[in-house]
Amino acid sequence: MRIAVAGAGGVGGLLAGLLSRAGHEIALLARGAHAEAIRKDGLRISSPIGNFVARMASVSDDPASLGPVEAVLVGVKAWQVAELAPRLSPLLAKGGIAVPFQNGVEAAGRLAAALGDARVAGGLISVFAWIEAPGAVKHLGGRPRVKMGPRARGQSASLEALARALRDAGAEVELVEDVERASWEKFLLIEPWGAVASVARAPVGVVRSVPETRALLARAQEELAAVARARGVALPADAAAKTLAVIDGLPAEVTSSMQRDVGAGRPSELEDQVGAVVRLASEAGVAVPIHETILAALLPQ
Repeated sequence: MRIAVAGAGGVGGLLAGLLSRAGHEIALLARGAHAEAIRKDGLRISSPIGNFVARMASVSDDPASLGPVEAVLVGVKAWQVAELAPRLSPLLAKGGIAVPFQNGVEAAGRLAAALGDARVAGGLISVFAWIEAPGAVKHLGGRPRVKMGPRARGQSASLEALARALRDAGAEVELVEDVERASWEKFLLIEPWGAVASVARAPVGVVRSVPETRALLARAQEELAAVARARGVALPADAAAKTLAVIDGLPAEVTSSMQRDVGAGRPSELEDQVGAVVRLASEAGVAVPIHETILAALLPQ
Protein backbone atom coordinates (compact mmCIF):
# COMPACT_ATOMS: atom_id res chain seq x y z
CA MET A 1 0.00 0.00 0.00
CA ARG A 2 1.31 3.48 -0.84
CA ILE A 3 0.94 5.66 2.26
CA ALA A 4 2.09 9.19 3.10
CA VAL A 5 2.98 10.10 6.67
CA ALA A 6 2.78 13.82 7.41
CA GLY A 7 5.15 14.55 10.26
CA ALA A 8 8.13 12.47 11.33
CA GLY A 9 7.97 13.03 15.09
CA GLY A 10 7.29 10.33 17.63
CA VAL A 11 3.92 9.23 16.22
CA GLY A 12 4.56 9.79 12.53
CA GLY A 13 8.13 8.58 12.59
CA LEU A 14 7.28 5.37 14.41
CA LEU A 15 4.38 4.56 12.09
CA ALA A 16 6.42 5.39 9.00
CA GLY A 17 9.23 3.13 10.17
CA LEU A 18 6.98 0.22 11.07
CA LEU A 19 5.01 0.44 7.81
CA SER A 20 8.18 0.63 5.73
CA ARG A 21 9.63 -2.39 7.55
CA ALA A 22 6.44 -4.29 6.69
CA GLY A 23 6.99 -3.64 2.98
CA HIS A 24 4.71 -0.68 2.33
CA GLU A 25 5.78 2.25 0.16
CA ILE A 26 6.06 5.24 2.46
CA ALA A 27 6.27 8.89 1.42
CA LEU A 28 7.36 10.97 4.40
CA LEU A 29 6.59 14.66 4.86
CA ALA A 30 9.37 16.03 7.04
CA ARG A 31 11.79 18.94 7.21
CA GLY A 32 15.02 20.22 8.71
CA ALA A 33 17.89 18.20 10.09
CA HIS A 34 15.58 15.28 10.91
CA ALA A 35 14.53 14.98 7.26
CA GLU A 36 18.11 15.26 6.02
CA ALA A 37 19.27 12.51 8.35
CA ILE A 38 16.43 10.24 7.20
CA ARG A 39 17.27 10.85 3.53
CA LYS A 40 20.94 10.08 4.11
CA ASP A 41 20.92 7.18 6.55
CA GLY A 42 17.30 6.06 6.88
CA LEU A 43 15.01 6.34 9.89
CA ARG A 44 16.39 4.62 12.99
CA ILE A 45 13.72 3.12 15.23
CA SER A 46 14.44 1.99 18.78
CA SER A 47 11.44 0.08 20.10
CA PRO A 48 10.41 -2.89 22.25
CA ILE A 49 8.99 -4.35 19.03
CA GLY A 50 12.28 -4.06 17.19
CA ASN A 51 15.37 -1.95 16.63
CA PHE A 52 15.87 -1.30 12.92
CA VAL A 53 16.58 1.23 10.18
CA ALA A 54 13.76 1.97 7.74
CA ARG A 55 14.21 3.45 4.28
CA MET A 56 11.50 5.75 2.96
CA ALA A 57 10.40 5.74 -0.69
CA SER A 58 10.65 9.54 -0.61
CA VAL A 59 11.19 12.32 1.92
CA SER A 60 10.19 15.93 1.26
CA ASP A 61 8.80 19.06 2.88
CA ASP A 62 6.55 19.58 -0.18
CA PRO A 63 3.38 17.44 -0.15
CA ALA A 64 2.83 17.98 -3.88
CA SER A 65 6.09 16.14 -4.63
CA LEU A 66 5.06 13.02 -2.69
CA GLY A 67 1.66 12.07 -4.08
CA PRO A 68 -0.57 10.49 -5.00
CA VAL A 69 -1.14 8.02 -2.18
CA GLU A 70 -4.00 5.86 -0.94
CA ALA A 71 -3.90 7.25 2.59
CA VAL A 72 -2.28 10.08 4.53
CA LEU A 73 -1.53 9.58 8.21
CA VAL A 74 -1.38 13.04 9.77
CA GLY A 75 1.08 12.96 12.66
CA VAL A 76 2.01 16.63 13.12
CA LYS A 77 1.16 18.54 16.30
CA ALA A 78 -2.43 19.73 16.61
CA TRP A 79 -1.46 23.39 16.24
CA GLN A 80 0.14 22.63 12.86
CA VAL A 81 -2.92 21.01 11.26
CA ALA A 82 -4.74 24.14 10.06
CA GLU A 83 -1.71 25.39 8.11
CA LEU A 84 -0.87 21.96 6.71
CA ALA A 85 -4.36 20.82 5.70
CA PRO A 86 -4.75 22.73 2.37
CA ARG A 87 -1.33 21.50 1.24
CA LEU A 88 -2.33 17.84 1.56
CA SER A 89 -4.85 17.82 -1.27
CA PRO A 90 -2.30 16.94 -4.02
CA LEU A 91 -1.22 13.92 -1.98
CA LEU A 92 -4.53 12.10 -2.08
CA ALA A 93 -5.38 9.85 -4.99
CA LYS A 94 -9.02 9.43 -6.00
CA GLY A 95 -10.74 7.68 -3.12
CA GLY A 96 -7.81 8.31 -0.80
CA ILE A 97 -8.36 9.36 2.81
CA ALA A 98 -6.54 11.37 5.44
CA VAL A 99 -6.56 10.14 9.05
CA PRO A 100 -5.56 12.51 11.88
CA PHE A 101 -3.66 11.24 14.92
CA GLN A 102 -3.50 14.45 16.97
CA ASN A 103 -4.19 14.98 20.64
CA GLY A 104 -7.52 16.79 20.79
CA VAL A 105 -10.91 16.69 19.09
CA GLU A 106 -10.68 19.38 16.39
CA ALA A 107 -8.11 18.03 13.91
CA ALA A 108 -10.53 16.04 11.75
CA GLY A 109 -12.79 19.05 11.34
CA ARG A 110 -9.85 21.25 10.35
CA LEU A 111 -8.70 18.72 7.77
CA ALA A 112 -12.23 18.33 6.40
CA ALA A 113 -12.61 22.09 6.04
CA ALA A 114 -9.69 22.03 3.59
CA LEU A 115 -10.04 18.60 1.97
CA GLY A 116 -13.78 17.90 2.16
CA ASP A 117 -15.66 15.53 4.45
CA ALA A 118 -15.42 12.60 2.03
CA ARG A 119 -11.61 12.58 2.21
CA VAL A 120 -11.18 12.72 6.01
CA ALA A 121 -11.80 9.83 8.40
CA GLY A 122 -11.45 9.88 12.17
CA GLY A 123 -8.53 8.48 14.07
CA LEU A 124 -6.58 8.42 17.31
CA ILE A 125 -3.48 6.70 18.60
CA SER A 126 -2.06 5.79 21.99
CA VAL A 127 1.72 5.48 21.97
CA PHE A 128 4.76 6.85 23.81
CA ALA A 129 7.42 7.85 21.26
CA TRP A 130 9.60 10.86 20.48
CA ILE A 131 12.51 12.09 18.34
CA GLU A 132 15.67 11.01 20.13
CA ALA A 133 18.08 12.63 17.65
CA PRO A 134 17.94 13.70 13.98
CA GLY A 135 16.92 10.61 12.06
CA ALA A 136 16.12 8.60 15.21
CA VAL A 137 12.82 7.85 16.97
CA LYS A 138 12.55 6.22 20.39
CA HIS A 139 9.48 4.17 21.37
CA LEU A 140 8.69 2.84 24.84
CA GLY A 141 5.83 0.72 26.10
CA GLY A 142 3.47 -1.53 24.20
CA ARG A 143 2.48 -1.61 20.55
CA PRO A 144 0.85 1.51 19.10
CA ARG A 145 -2.91 1.30 19.69
CA VAL A 146 -4.91 2.83 16.86
CA LYS A 147 -8.63 3.46 16.53
CA MET A 148 -10.15 4.64 13.25
CA GLY A 149 -13.67 5.17 12.00
CA PRO A 150 -15.58 6.72 9.11
CA ARG A 151 -16.82 10.31 9.16
CA ALA A 152 -18.58 10.01 5.79
CA ARG A 153 -20.07 7.30 3.61
CA GLY A 154 -17.81 5.28 1.37
CA GLN A 155 -14.74 5.25 3.63
CA SER A 156 -15.03 1.73 5.03
CA ALA A 157 -13.04 -0.09 2.32
CA SER A 158 -10.15 2.38 2.52
CA LEU A 159 -10.10 2.17 6.32
CA GLU A 160 -10.11 -1.62 6.25
CA ALA A 161 -7.13 -1.65 3.86
CA LEU A 162 -5.27 0.84 6.05
CA ALA A 163 -6.09 -1.20 9.16
CA ARG A 164 -4.62 -4.31 7.55
CA ALA A 165 -1.44 -2.41 6.67
CA LEU A 166 -1.05 -1.07 10.21
CA ARG A 167 -1.67 -4.50 11.74
CA ASP A 168 0.92 -6.03 9.40
CA ALA A 169 3.31 -3.34 10.66
CA GLY A 170 2.79 -4.30 14.31
CA ALA A 171 0.10 -1.90 15.53
CA GLU A 172 -3.07 -2.87 17.34
CA VAL A 173 -5.96 -1.48 15.29
CA GLU A 174 -9.66 -1.21 16.06
CA LEU A 175 -12.22 0.08 13.58
CA VAL A 176 -15.02 1.81 15.50
CA GLU A 177 -18.42 3.07 14.43
CA ASP A 178 -18.46 6.11 16.72
CA VAL A 179 -15.00 7.56 16.23
CA GLU A 180 -16.05 10.91 17.71
CA ARG A 181 -16.88 9.25 21.02
CA ALA A 182 -13.56 7.39 20.92
CA SER A 183 -11.73 10.69 20.34
CA TRP A 184 -13.45 12.35 23.29
CA GLU A 185 -12.70 9.34 25.51
CA LYS A 186 -8.99 9.75 24.74
CA PHE A 187 -9.30 13.52 25.23
CA LEU A 188 -10.82 12.85 28.65
CA LEU A 189 -7.61 11.04 29.55
CA ILE A 190 -4.91 13.30 28.14
CA GLU A 191 -6.34 16.82 28.42
CA PRO A 192 -7.21 17.18 32.15
CA TRP A 193 -4.03 15.30 33.08
CA GLY A 194 -1.87 17.50 30.83
CA ALA A 195 -3.59 20.67 32.03
CA VAL A 196 -3.22 19.97 35.75
CA ALA A 197 0.27 18.51 35.41
CA SER A 198 1.42 21.57 33.45
CA VAL A 199 0.50 23.93 36.27
CA ALA A 200 1.65 21.51 38.98
CA ARG A 201 4.96 20.85 37.17
CA ALA A 202 4.95 17.30 38.46
CA PRO A 203 4.77 13.75 37.04
CA VAL A 204 1.51 11.85 37.13
CA GLY A 205 2.40 9.93 40.31
CA VAL A 206 2.61 13.19 42.25
CA VAL A 207 -0.43 14.75 40.61
CA ARG A 208 -2.66 11.81 41.50
CA SER A 209 -1.35 11.32 45.04
CA VAL A 210 -1.51 14.90 46.38
CA PRO A 211 -5.15 15.27 47.52
CA GLU A 212 -5.51 18.83 46.24
CA THR A 213 -4.22 18.14 42.73
CA ARG A 214 -6.13 14.85 42.54
CA ALA A 215 -9.35 16.74 43.32
CA LEU A 216 -8.45 19.36 40.71
CA LEU A 217 -7.86 16.63 38.13
CA ALA A 218 -11.18 14.95 38.91
CA ARG A 219 -13.06 18.26 38.60
CA ALA A 220 -11.34 19.04 35.29
CA GLN A 221 -12.38 15.62 33.97
CA GLU A 222 -15.99 16.20 34.97
CA GLU A 223 -15.94 19.59 33.23
CA LEU A 224 -14.68 18.05 29.99
CA ALA A 225 -17.21 15.22 30.16
CA ALA A 226 -20.00 17.79 30.58
CA VAL A 227 -18.80 19.63 27.47
CA ALA A 228 -18.74 16.40 25.47
CA ARG A 229 -22.27 15.46 26.49
CA ALA A 230 -23.55 18.96 25.76
CA ARG A 231 -22.18 18.53 22.23
CA GLY A 232 -24.03 15.25 21.77
CA VAL A 233 -21.19 12.84 22.47
CA ALA A 234 -22.48 9.64 24.07
CA LEU A 235 -20.07 9.38 27.00
CA PRO A 236 -21.24 6.99 29.74
CA ALA A 237 -22.10 8.44 33.14
CA ASP A 238 -18.99 6.95 34.76
CA ALA A 239 -16.56 8.01 32.02
CA ALA A 240 -14.62 10.45 34.21
CA ALA A 241 -14.31 8.00 37.11
CA LYS A 242 -13.08 5.23 34.82
CA THR A 243 -10.55 7.57 33.24
CA LEU A 244 -9.19 8.55 36.65
CA ALA A 245 -8.73 4.85 37.35
CA VAL A 246 -6.67 4.58 34.15
CA ILE A 247 -4.47 7.45 35.34
CA ASP A 248 -3.99 5.60 38.64
CA GLY A 249 -2.50 2.73 36.64
CA LEU A 250 0.11 4.79 34.77
CA PRO A 251 3.80 4.59 35.76
CA ALA A 252 4.41 7.22 38.44
CA GLU A 253 7.19 8.99 36.54
CA VAL A 254 5.20 9.60 33.33
CA THR A 255 4.59 13.15 32.11
CA SER A 256 2.22 14.39 29.39
CA SER A 257 3.46 15.66 26.03
CA MET A 258 1.82 19.08 26.53
CA GLN A 259 3.36 19.33 29.99
CA ARG A 260 6.82 18.63 28.57
CA ASP A 261 6.41 21.23 25.82
CA VAL A 262 5.07 23.91 28.16
CA GLY A 263 7.82 23.21 30.70
CA ALA A 264 10.53 23.45 28.04
CA GLY A 265 9.15 26.67 26.56
CA ARG A 266 8.41 25.00 23.21
CA PRO A 267 5.29 25.55 21.09
CA SER A 268 2.61 23.41 22.71
CA GLU A 269 -0.93 22.15 22.24
CA LEU A 270 -2.25 24.40 25.02
CA GLU A 271 -4.73 26.13 22.70
CA ASP A 272 -5.74 22.80 21.13
CA GLN A 273 -6.35 21.11 24.46
CA VAL A 274 -7.19 23.47 27.33
CA GLY A 275 -8.10 26.28 24.93
CA ALA A 276 -10.33 23.93 22.95
CA VAL A 277 -12.25 22.92 26.06
CA VAL A 278 -12.85 26.58 26.94
CA ARG A 279 -13.95 27.42 23.36
CA LEU A 280 -16.22 24.42 22.95
CA ALA A 281 -17.70 24.92 26.42
CA SER A 282 -18.57 28.51 25.56
CA GLU A 283 -20.32 27.37 22.38
CA ALA A 284 -22.28 24.75 24.33
CA GLY A 285 -23.13 27.02 27.28
CA VAL A 286 -21.23 24.88 29.81
CA ALA A 287 -19.31 26.40 32.74
CA VAL A 288 -15.68 25.28 32.96
CA PRO A 289 -14.07 27.43 35.69
CA ILE A 290 -11.19 24.99 36.28
CA HIS A 291 -10.20 25.08 32.63
CA GLU A 292 -10.57 28.84 32.39
CA THR A 293 -8.26 29.27 35.38
CA ILE A 294 -5.65 26.81 34.09
CA LEU A 295 -5.68 28.43 30.64
CA ALA A 296 -5.18 31.88 32.17
CA ALA A 297 -2.33 30.55 34.31
CA LEU A 298 -0.52 28.86 31.40
CA LEU A 299 -0.97 31.41 28.61
CA PRO A 300 1.98 33.55 29.79
CA GLN A 301 4.20 30.49 29.32
